[in-house]
Amino acid sequence: MQSSVKFRSFLRGILFGGAAIAGAATAAAQDGSGQSVITAARYVDVLSGKTIEHPAIFVGADGRITNITDARTVRWSSNVKHIDLGQRTLLPGLIDMHVHLDGPADIGGYRGLEFTDSFWGMTAVGAARTMLDAGFTTVRNVGADYRNDIGLKQAIEAGYAVGPRIVPAGYALGATGGHCDSTFLPPSLEHENKEEGIGDTPEELRHQVRRQRKFGSEVIKVCATGGVFSRNTEPGQQQLSEEELRAIADEAHQWGLRVAAHAHGADGIRAAIAAGIDTIEHASLVDDEGIRMAVQRKRPVWFSMDIYNTEYTQAEGAKNGVLEDNLRKDREIAQIQRDNFRKAHKAGVRMVFASDVGVMPHGDGGQQFRVMVEYGMTPLEAIQAATRNAAQALGRERDVGAIAVGRYADIIAVDGDPLVDVRELESVDAVVKGGVLVRGK
Repeated sequence: MQSSVKFRSFLRGILFGGAAIAGAATAAAQDGSGQSVITAARYVDVLSGKTIEHPAIFVGADGRITNITDARTVRWSSNVKHIDLGQRTLLPGLIDMHVHLDGPADIGGYRGLEFTDSFWGMTAVGAARTMLDAGFTTVRNVGADYRNDIGLKQAIEAGYAVGPRIVPAGYALGATGGHCDSTFLPPSLEHENKEEGIGDTPEELRHQVRRQRKFGSEVIKVCATGGVFSRNTEPGQQQLSEEELRAIADEAHQWGLRVAAHAHGADGIRAAIAAGIDTIEHASLVDDEGIRMAVQRKRPVWFSMDIYNTEYTQAEGAKNGVLEDNLRKDREIAQIQRDNFRKAHKAGVRMVFASDVGVMPHGDGGQQFRVMVEYGMTPLEAIQAATRNAAQALGRERDVGAIAVGRYADIIAVDGDPLVDVRELESVDAVVKGGVLVRGK
């Protein structure tokens, strides 16, 4: 009874305190304090595909866009902070749907055993800042030991670190001995029990979905096939049955979560699509039937294909300690994946931007836009994959993915015209997150 009284008292404090805060925010809006306005020569409206000249983008104290108007026809109070980005072109902050923030690209293979467990989470702090500076204001981190991504998200939101908005997965799910399991150590060094996230029946995998959600995961990552950078697995090898994948998808959807399936092989891709998985990661060896299924499925499914990073892994992998067997698999699927990206896009598969940074340096993700255009997309389509499409695939269209009223003022600026030269996105000139200038001037 005593705890119940304390809870009701605590709740009243929140409610009345919230009303006071709301009243203060209203007063601030009336005199302009706490607000800002962002101006530049033009911005790209990724929803319409049009370029709008002379924007004045007004941002409220909560970091969301309140109004967009013509800067030549409006005046604002001196209490409104002005972020003038000059003659640049504005775009929505970029969204990378496949990142590994706690994986330095220059540490491969068994070299990872040189470092203590907490090392990886420490490196993620710098990686997050690097990604934000590169223009990625939202990222989906698809799997992290020790829930490093969840902790980093909390640290950024609490102001202890600087980085993008993170959609974390926590531990990835998979089968014993599969790509998401530990595959580099002998039995004597393994845990007696299964690794976190590992299950071998639909029931075990449902439990893992619930467990990851319980501790802060906002997306469920599952490995449907073997992979490139694991040991004793092949990319084309299916590792979870359609029944197991369906159990994961059904459980996640029941809890309001979406599911990303690592799936290189054609069989695993088809099983994941049939099971209701939301995004297919890599999709390297997809066949015509998998493409047809992706186009026709009633519940939208998105391909999340990392078609740039092989240039880095083949050039630097051996020096970084990556095993030759892993580099062999990387070589074997690289061109096939790029050709299938072109085929899937041409067929009308929904596509999102995914770089797999962590496999390559975290500041290099923007270099993939060039390859997406080389393999069939227009510059606008490549940009939409990293903005509008990604927000749709995340289910966060009210928050990110476009410069639009109601969404966060997550905005980047480039000197040139990215609709003419998409390589402008390889080196952005200014970054705004939630109406605050975090890079450039």
